[in-house]
Amino acid sequence: MAYLLGLDLGTSSLKGLVFDQTGDLCGTASAEYPLSSPKPGFSEQEPTHWQEAADAVIHDLIKKLPQLQTELIGISFSGQMHSLVLLDESNRVIRPAILWNDVRTTKQCQRIMASFGEEVKAMTKNIALEGFTLPKILWVQEHEPEKWQQVRHIMLPKDYLAFWLTGNYSMDFSDAAGTLMLDIANKCWSEAIIEKFSISPDLLPPLFESAAPVGKMRSELKEAFGFEQEITIYAGGADNACAALGSGIISEGIGMVSIGTSGVFLSFEEAQEVDYQGNLHLFRHVVKDKMYSMGVTLAAGNSLSWYRETFAPDRSFSELLTEIGEVEPGSEGLLFTPYIVGERTPYIDSKIRGSFIGIDTRHRAKHFSRSVLEGITFSLKDSQMIMEEQAQRKFTQIISVGGGAQNSDWLQMQADIFNAEILTLSTEQGPGIGAAMLAAIGSGLYPDAATCVDSFVKYGETIHPIPENVLKYQQIYSVYRTIYAQTAPICHTLMQIER
Repeated sequence: MAYLLGLDLGTSSLKGLVFDQTGDLCGTASAEYPLSSPKPGFSEQEPTHWQEAADAVIHDLIKKLPQLQTELIGISFSGQMHSLVLLDESNRVIRPAILWNDVRTTKQCQRIMASFGEEVKAMTKNIALEGFTLPKILWVQEHEPEKWQQVRHIMLPKDYLAFWLTGNYSMDFSDAAGTLMLDIANKCWSEAIIEKFSISPDLLPPLFESAAPVGKMRSELKEAFGFEQEITIYAGGADNACAALGSGIISEGIGMVSIGTSGVFLSFEEAQEVDYQGNLHLFRHVVKDKMYSMGVTLAAGNSLSWYRETFAPDRSFSELLTEIGEVEPGSEGLLFTPYIVGERTPYIDSKIRGSFIGIDTRHRAKHFSRSVLEGITFSLKDSQMIMEEQAQRKFTQIISVGGGAQNSDWLQMQADIFNAEILTLSTEQGPGIGAAMLAAIGSGLYPDAATCVDSFVKYGETIHPIPENVLKYQQIYSVYRTIYAQTAPICHTLMQIER
């Protein structure tokens, strides 16, 4: 039996998932690592902590599954996007990695858009936002010039692990698309962008398809782990792209909604010429020569966590949501906007803040609880509507993963608000499944993504929209869409006063 290992390098932990060649999950392990915030808005990690976590996870999996020492054939990755890793000429880490959720780079984003914005948007299909890699590079150039002078290699988190395992530099197209330096149509580094911002092409790694081999495991590591066979390392992909593959999002007409701390609404894009003009993120998929688009709600699960911690800290999430099924769609006129930390799609507004609209004496805790879930889902529908209006997408099915898939009432709410069948996964391991699938495809066990999905991706229940609820939510959503324009001036003024 052949085995595949997917390493999912997240913001707080690294997870390892072992699958056999038939797509069955055989074992898991994880290791956590710290995140530091040396200043407000800063978010950093030590890349060596990822390496230590990977080492621990692989050793743990070998203890649980000794057959891996003779039957593991490939390793691939899913990685947190955008985070900047810098190495010197001796391959030593120069400074802590600046993570995707670091927001120190507002001025650098403004500089990019003011001086080269149209060109960047034309070549990358995205606009400069604090999360992307290019603004982080400019910040280092401006604020740490002595460290910038030492830089010889630029990479992203999962590529640091690939380098540790193989000694080779690499980056796949799905992760490269999130750097704001990829010529997305021609699948190469944009000479115009890197020249404009004084980045030598020698600093950037070679580009690979996500399922392509980038090297063999180094002999000293192979010996340390006790592997008796050659282990091929595959390029891997960005976490959202791997999550899409691991959810079976490989054709149009099917979307994915993922609710974690933030929320994502994602769509497969068959046509490479699609262009949302920066209104959505558009990236290369881990499926060869395909694309995916996505919108982001900054505080999805975070809104629910804030609500519970503030108003019901002694209740679990399941207890908090027990009574929402007793409340009619629309929460009897109560609307919530989940802008508690600003918003990304469709407004890109760091100063907007959330609100409850329509509070009445008849409203009780269960109404507020339901309105929070409805507001999160409405915010994600904003991304769905951009896809439908700008690219004529029509979603018949949507895969729900993360926190939104853990409550039956919320799943029904999603079906009604999105007006589509909602599917759940019987085994929800997200990006890690996609990473293992890339190793399975790259090794030749499966000829393409479609056949791999048939074996690896297993669906649970399907929730159908209720027609009368769909009609009511369409009316309520049209009201929800007016709230931002009317509350933004108030929020912006309040923030000025607070400063």
